[in-house]
Amino acid sequence: MGEIVSAADVQDAADRLAGVAHRTPVITSSTLNELVGAEVFVKCENFQRMGAFKFRGAYNAISRLSREQLRRGVVAYSSGNHAQAVALACRLLGTTAVILMPADAPAAKLAATRGYGAEVVTFDRYTEDREQLGRELADRRGLALVPPYDHPHVMAGQGTTALELLAETGPLDALVVPVGGGGLIAGCSTAAKARHPEIRVVGVEPDTADDTRRSLAAGERVATPVSRTIADGLAVATPGELTFSVNRRLVDEIVLVSDDEIRAAMRLAFERLKLVVEPSGAVGIAALLSGRITAPRVGVVVSGGNVGVERFAELLG
Repeated sequence: MGEIVSAADVQDAADRLAGVAHRTPVITSSTLNELVGAEVFVKCENFQRMGAFKFRGAYNAISRLSREQLRRGVVAYSSGNHAQAVALACRLLGTTAVILMPADAPAAKLAATRGYGAEVVTFDRYTEDREQLGRELADRRGLALVPPYDHPHVMAGQGTTALELLAETGPLDALVVPVGGGGLIAGCSTAAKARHPEIRVVGVEPDTADDTRRSLAAGERVATPVSRTIADGLAVATPGELTFSVNRRLVDEIVLVSDDEIRAAMRLAFERLKLVVEPSGAVGIAALLSGRITAPRVGVVVSGGNVGVERFAELLG
């Protein structure tokens, strides 16, 4: 059996995304460098189309569907960013999207998903299985199911984030990546270790949603209770089957951050870096500020900025 996702797959995704996805900026800050005692390069996926890295994987996967399948449409499940990514990719590719979203998903993400033209079907994330609901909907309507992370083309698309970062910075000692279902870090670690085998890849999870950390420690996928962390995009109960297979081989460490540390990182990003970052996107900066990651030259992925003004004020007020 070959690799689930390879460096060549990531490069192929980059070619497909050229001129469609934004090549997001990499910024530096002397203030941040002084606070963490390192040279830090921040990859700003909050400036990606629809406000998060998820567009990369969604477009890479959906653009490969057959003409007949594009005619039938796509279904996805997501707490918000994958939902918006699929909705936008479908609009650009001339197909339709049905999105399963938790009833308690942030209002801004629900509104944005509908704004891109998707049909939204809500469910209770604490009592219903979104994967089962997604499969049933796909079967019933003849739709193509595009999962948020557990898909080779999705992982390859997400890996273009690291490809761009490293092309700009050159070799790094560490790459810090938020971890939800594991698609972003699977793609990024694939790209990064192919280019710089000695780079240390560190994932960051909320301390109440540490399914990947527990799974790596156990050597197998471990289920955890659904978390109520403010980092809603990372509140995954179990790592993806495919993503875990990649991450157990390529990810060096998982560190945890608290909701209060995430808030502090969001505040610093806003006040000193002039970045609006959603909680899930801020965990990498939170891990650096907490001192849990030390390395001379560090790349950190800010994965998204989709947070409404009321929620942003509520979190930081």
